[in-house]
Amino acid sequence: MTDLESLVWGFGLLEGPRVDADDRLFFADVPNGGVFCRTPDGTLHTVVPKRRGVGGIALHADGGIVIGGRDVSHVHDGASRVLYRFDAPGINDLMADPVGRVVVGTLRTDPFAAGGTRSAGEAWRIDAESVATELYGGVLLSNGIGFSPDGGMLYHADTASNGVWAHDYGADGSVRGRRLAVHADDLEPDGLAVDEDGTLWIADVSGARAVRAFRPDGTEVARIPVPARMVTSLCFGGADRRDLYIVTADNTDHPERAGTVFRTRVDVPGLPAPLVRI
Repeated sequence: MTDLESLVWGFGLLEGPRVDADDRLFFADVPNGGVFCRTPDGTLHTVVPKRRGVGGIALHADGGIVIGGRDVSHVHDGASRVLYRFDAPGINDLMADPVGRVVVGTLRTDPFAAGGTRSAGEAWRIDAESVATELYGGVLLSNGIGFSPDGGMLYHADTASNGVWAHDYGADGSVRGRRLAVHADDLEPDGLAVDEDGTLWIADVSGARAVRAFRPDGTEVARIPVPARMVTSLCFGGADRRDLYIVTADNTDHPERAGTVFRTRVDVPGLPAPLVRI
Protein backbone atom coordinates (compact mmCIF):
# COMPACT_ATOMS: atom_id res chain seq x y z
CA MET A 1 0.00 0.00 0.00
CA THR A 2 1.12 3.56 -0.70
CA ASP A 3 0.61 6.72 1.31
CA LEU A 4 -2.67 8.59 1.28
CA GLU A 5 -3.04 11.25 -1.38
CA SER A 6 -5.34 14.21 -0.66
CA LEU A 7 -7.49 14.90 -3.72
CA VAL A 8 -10.08 17.52 -2.72
CA TRP A 9 -11.26 19.10 0.51
CA GLY A 10 -13.25 21.91 2.07
CA PHE A 11 -16.51 20.04 2.65
CA GLY A 12 -18.66 18.91 5.57
CA LEU A 13 -19.40 15.25 6.27
CA LEU A 14 -18.76 13.41 3.00
CA GLU A 15 -20.63 10.24 2.01
CA GLY A 16 -21.55 7.91 -0.85
CA PRO A 17 -18.35 7.80 -2.95
CA ARG A 18 -18.75 5.96 -6.23
CA VAL A 19 -16.46 5.74 -9.27
CA ASP A 20 -17.80 5.18 -12.80
CA ALA A 21 -16.22 3.50 -15.83
CA ASP A 22 -14.52 6.78 -16.80
CA ASP A 23 -12.90 6.97 -13.35
CA ARG A 24 -15.03 9.92 -12.34
CA LEU A 25 -15.61 10.07 -8.59
CA PHE A 26 -19.05 11.05 -7.29
CA PHE A 27 -19.58 11.99 -3.64
CA ALA A 28 -22.02 13.95 -1.47
CA ASP A 29 -21.76 16.56 1.28
CA VAL A 30 -24.45 15.48 3.75
CA PRO A 31 -24.94 18.59 5.96
CA ASN A 32 -24.07 21.32 3.45
CA GLY A 33 -25.81 19.76 0.49
CA GLY A 34 -24.73 18.87 -3.02
CA VAL A 35 -23.51 15.90 -5.02
CA PHE A 36 -20.17 16.46 -6.73
CA CYS A 37 -18.06 14.80 -9.42
CA ARG A 38 -14.27 14.85 -9.60
CA THR A 39 -12.86 13.97 -13.01
CA PRO A 40 -9.47 12.22 -13.42
CA ASP A 41 -7.79 15.54 -14.28
CA GLY A 42 -8.88 16.95 -10.91
CA THR A 43 -11.74 19.14 -12.16
CA LEU A 44 -14.67 19.36 -9.74
CA HIS A 45 -18.28 19.68 -10.94
CA THR A 46 -21.56 20.05 -9.07
CA VAL A 47 -23.92 17.33 -10.29
CA VAL A 48 -26.86 17.92 -7.94
CA PRO A 49 -26.82 21.30 -6.20
CA LYS A 50 -27.91 21.86 -2.59
CA ARG A 51 -29.51 18.44 -1.98
CA ARG A 52 -28.80 17.45 1.63
CA GLY A 53 -28.73 14.10 3.35
CA VAL A 54 -27.42 12.04 0.42
CA GLY A 55 -25.88 9.04 2.18
CA GLY A 56 -25.58 6.76 -0.84
CA ILE A 57 -24.89 6.93 -4.57
CA ALA A 58 -25.18 4.25 -7.26
CA LEU A 59 -24.55 4.37 -11.00
CA HIS A 60 -27.40 3.83 -13.47
CA ALA A 61 -27.10 1.64 -16.59
CA ASP A 62 -28.78 4.34 -18.69
CA GLY A 63 -26.42 7.03 -17.43
CA GLY A 64 -26.56 9.32 -14.46
CA ILE A 65 -26.65 8.41 -10.79
CA VAL A 66 -29.14 7.15 -8.24
CA ILE A 67 -29.05 9.05 -4.95
CA GLY A 68 -30.70 9.09 -1.55
CA GLY A 69 -31.82 12.06 0.49
CA ARG A 70 -35.49 12.92 0.84
CA ASP A 71 -36.23 10.03 -1.54
CA VAL A 72 -34.37 7.67 -3.90
CA SER A 73 -34.04 9.36 -7.29
CA HIS A 74 -32.35 8.78 -10.64
CA VAL A 75 -30.64 12.00 -11.79
CA HIS A 76 -29.45 12.18 -15.40
CA ASP A 77 -28.55 15.25 -17.48
CA GLY A 78 -30.22 17.53 -14.94
CA ALA A 79 -33.53 15.64 -14.90
CA SER A 80 -34.67 13.80 -11.78
CA ARG A 81 -36.94 10.75 -11.61
CA VAL A 82 -38.17 9.49 -8.23
CA LEU A 83 -37.76 5.74 -7.87
CA TYR A 84 -39.24 5.48 -4.38
CA ARG A 85 -40.28 7.80 -1.56
CA PHE A 86 -40.13 6.12 1.84
CA ASP A 87 -42.37 6.82 4.81
CA ALA A 88 -39.34 7.20 7.07
CA PRO A 89 -37.54 10.11 8.75
CA GLY A 90 -34.46 9.37 6.64
CA ILE A 91 -32.67 6.98 4.34
CA ASN A 92 -28.97 6.33 4.22
CA ASP A 93 -26.65 4.23 2.13
CA LEU A 94 -27.82 2.31 -0.95
CA MET A 95 -26.43 -0.18 -3.45
CA ALA A 96 -27.52 -1.85 -6.66
CA ASP A 97 -27.90 -5.62 -6.40
CA PRO A 98 -26.46 -7.99 -9.05
CA VAL A 99 -29.50 -7.62 -11.34
CA GLY A 100 -29.93 -3.87 -10.94
CA ARG A 101 -32.51 -3.48 -8.18
CA VAL A 102 -31.73 -1.00 -5.37
CA VAL A 103 -31.16 -2.07 -1.78
CA VAL A 104 -31.45 0.83 0.67
CA GLY A 105 -31.54 1.28 4.43
CA THR A 106 -33.93 3.52 6.36
CA LEU A 107 -33.23 5.60 9.45
CA ARG A 108 -35.86 5.78 12.20
CA THR A 109 -33.72 7.80 14.63
CA ASP A 110 -31.47 10.80 14.04
CA PRO A 111 -28.06 9.23 13.28
CA PHE A 112 -26.30 12.02 15.18
CA ALA A 113 -28.42 11.70 18.33
CA ALA A 114 -26.36 10.77 21.37
CA GLY A 115 -27.67 8.27 23.90
CA GLY A 116 -31.27 7.21 24.38
CA THR A 117 -33.17 4.40 22.73
CA ARG A 118 -32.91 3.98 18.98
CA SER A 119 -35.81 2.93 16.79
CA ALA A 120 -34.55 0.31 14.38
CA GLY A 121 -34.74 0.87 10.66
CA GLU A 122 -35.12 -1.57 7.80
CA ALA A 123 -33.55 -2.68 4.53
CA TRP A 124 -35.73 -2.38 1.45
CA ARG A 125 -35.40 -3.65 -2.13
CA ILE A 126 -36.70 -1.29 -4.81
CA ASP A 127 -37.84 -3.39 -7.79
CA ALA A 128 -39.38 -0.70 -10.01
CA GLU A 129 -40.67 2.84 -9.76
CA SER A 130 -42.88 3.06 -6.63
CA VAL A 131 -42.46 -0.67 -5.95
CA ALA A 132 -40.43 -1.72 -2.92
CA THR A 133 -40.27 -4.73 -0.59
CA GLU A 134 -39.06 -4.73 3.00
CA LEU A 135 -36.28 -7.29 3.35
CA TYR A 136 -35.70 -7.15 7.11
CA GLY A 137 -35.77 -4.81 10.09
CA GLY A 138 -33.67 -4.54 13.20
CA VAL A 139 -31.00 -2.17 11.86
CA LEU A 140 -30.28 0.37 14.59
CA LEU A 141 -28.18 2.75 12.48
CA SER A 142 -28.16 1.80 8.82
CA ASN A 143 -24.98 2.42 6.85
CA GLY A 144 -22.88 0.75 4.14
CA ILE A 145 -24.37 -1.98 1.93
CA GLY A 146 -22.44 -4.40 -0.28
CA PHE A 147 -22.45 -7.83 -1.88
CA SER A 148 -20.07 -10.78 -1.93
CA PRO A 149 -18.16 -11.54 -5.17
CA ASP A 150 -20.73 -14.17 -6.22
CA GLY A 151 -23.67 -11.91 -5.33
CA GLY A 152 -25.03 -14.49 -2.92
CA MET A 153 -24.36 -12.53 0.26
CA LEU A 154 -25.76 -9.16 1.26
CA TYR A 155 -23.74 -7.17 3.80
CA HIS A 156 -25.23 -4.29 5.79
CA ALA A 157 -23.28 -2.12 8.25
CA ASP A 158 -25.10 -1.31 11.49
CA THR A 159 -23.09 1.38 13.24
CA ALA A 160 -24.95 1.22 16.55
CA SER A 161 -24.59 -2.58 16.70
CA ASN A 162 -20.80 -2.38 16.17
CA GLY A 163 -20.92 -4.74 13.24
CA VAL A 164 -21.97 -5.82 9.78
CA TRP A 165 -24.99 -8.04 9.21
CA ALA A 166 -24.78 -10.79 6.58
CA HIS A 167 -27.73 -12.36 4.79
CA ASP A 168 -27.89 -15.03 2.11
CA TYR A 169 -29.27 -13.24 -0.95
CA GLY A 170 -31.33 -15.14 -3.52
CA ALA A 171 -31.55 -14.47 -7.23
CA ASP A 172 -35.13 -13.33 -6.59
CA GLY A 173 -33.92 -10.77 -4.07
CA SER A 174 -35.01 -12.74 -1.00
CA VAL A 175 -32.89 -12.89 2.15
CA ARG A 176 -32.36 -15.51 4.84
CA GLY A 177 -29.78 -16.62 7.41
CA ARG A 178 -29.27 -13.30 9.20
CA ARG A 179 -26.08 -13.18 11.28
CA LEU A 180 -23.29 -10.80 12.26
CA ALA A 181 -20.39 -11.40 9.87
CA VAL A 182 -18.22 -8.72 11.50
CA HIS A 183 -18.46 -7.54 15.09
CA ALA A 184 -16.04 -5.70 17.38
CA ASP A 185 -16.69 -3.53 20.41
CA ASP A 186 -14.23 -0.93 19.09
CA LEU A 187 -15.78 -0.82 15.60
CA GLU A 188 -18.45 1.62 14.41
CA PRO A 189 -18.86 0.76 10.73
CA ASP A 190 -20.02 3.40 8.29
CA GLY A 191 -19.51 2.88 4.54
CA LEU A 192 -18.17 -0.42 3.21
CA ALA A 193 -16.83 -1.93 0.00
CA VAL A 194 -15.93 -5.51 -0.97
CA ASP A 195 -12.89 -6.67 -2.94
CA GLU A 196 -12.48 -9.60 -5.34
CA ASP A 197 -11.30 -11.86 -2.51
CA GLY A 198 -14.48 -11.15 -0.55
CA THR A 199 -12.73 -8.96 2.04
CA LEU A 200 -14.91 -6.24 3.55
CA TRP A 201 -13.26 -2.81 3.67
CA ILE A 202 -14.98 -0.68 6.30
CA ALA A 203 -14.83 3.01 7.19
CA ASP A 204 -14.66 3.13 10.98
CA VAL A 205 -16.25 6.23 12.57
CA SER A 206 -15.46 5.11 16.13
CA GLY A 207 -12.49 7.44 16.38
CA ALA A 208 -10.04 4.73 15.31
CA ARG A 209 -9.00 7.03 12.44
CA ALA A 210 -8.77 4.13 10.03
CA VAL A 211 -10.23 2.02 7.29
CA ARG A 212 -10.32 -1.58 8.49
CA ALA A 213 -10.46 -4.76 6.40
CA PHE A 214 -12.16 -7.96 7.56
CA ARG A 215 -12.55 -11.41 6.09
CA PRO A 216 -16.15 -12.67 5.87
CA ASP A 217 -15.47 -14.74 9.00
CA GLY A 218 -14.91 -11.53 10.96
CA THR A 219 -11.11 -11.67 11.18
CA GLU A 220 -9.44 -8.27 10.81
CA VAL A 221 -6.65 -8.50 8.21
CA ALA A 222 -5.61 -4.91 7.46
CA ARG A 223 -5.88 -1.35 8.70
CA ILE A 224 -5.18 1.90 6.85
CA PRO A 225 -4.60 4.93 9.11
CA VAL A 226 -6.55 8.01 8.00
CA PRO A 227 -6.00 11.51 9.44
CA ALA A 228 -9.62 12.07 10.49
CA ARG A 229 -11.76 11.46 13.56
CA MET A 230 -14.71 10.53 11.32
CA VAL A 231 -13.79 8.22 8.42
CA THR A 232 -17.18 7.96 6.77
CA SER A 233 -17.06 5.93 3.55
CA LEU A 234 -14.97 4.45 0.76
CA CYS A 235 -15.06 2.85 -2.68
CA PHE A 236 -12.76 1.27 -5.26
CA GLY A 237 -11.80 2.83 -8.58
CA GLY A 238 -9.05 3.20 -11.16
CA ALA A 239 -8.44 1.19 -14.32
CA ASP A 240 -7.49 -1.85 -12.26
CA ARG A 241 -9.95 -1.09 -9.40
CA ARG A 242 -7.03 -1.00 -6.94
CA ASP A 243 -7.44 2.67 -6.12
CA LEU A 244 -9.21 3.02 -2.78
CA TYR A 245 -11.02 6.33 -2.33
CA ILE A 246 -11.72 7.32 1.28
CA VAL A 247 -13.96 10.20 2.39
CA THR A 248 -14.15 11.87 5.78
CA ALA A 249 -15.93 14.53 7.82
CA ASP A 250 -12.72 16.20 9.01
CA ASN A 251 -8.95 16.32 8.59
CA THR A 252 -6.71 16.13 11.65
CA ASP A 253 -3.50 16.89 9.72
CA HIS A 254 -5.03 20.01 8.21
CA PRO A 255 -8.11 20.99 10.26
CA GLU A 256 -8.89 23.90 7.96
CA ARG A 257 -9.54 21.44 5.12
CA ALA A 258 -12.49 19.79 6.95
CA GLY A 259 -14.15 16.98 4.94
CA THR A 260 -11.54 15.49 2.61
CA VAL A 261 -11.30 12.93 -0.20
CA PHE A 262 -8.20 10.71 0.02
CA ARG A 263 -6.86 8.05 -2.32
CA THR A 264 -4.48 5.16 -1.77
CA ARG A 265 -3.60 1.86 -3.47
CA VAL A 266 -4.41 -1.68 -2.35
CA ASP A 267 -3.21 -5.08 -3.49
CA VAL A 268 -6.54 -6.73 -4.39
CA PRO A 269 -8.98 -5.08 -6.82
CA GLY A 270 -12.38 -4.08 -5.59
CA LEU A 271 -15.54 -5.48 -7.10
CA PRO A 272 -17.09 -3.44 -9.91
CA ALA A 273 -20.14 -1.58 -8.61
CA PRO A 274 -23.37 -3.07 -10.02
CA LEU A 275 -25.53 -0.71 -12.11
CA VAL A 276 -29.11 0.22 -11.32
CA ARG A 277 -31.51 -0.95 -14.04
CA ILE A 278 -34.91 0.31 -12.89
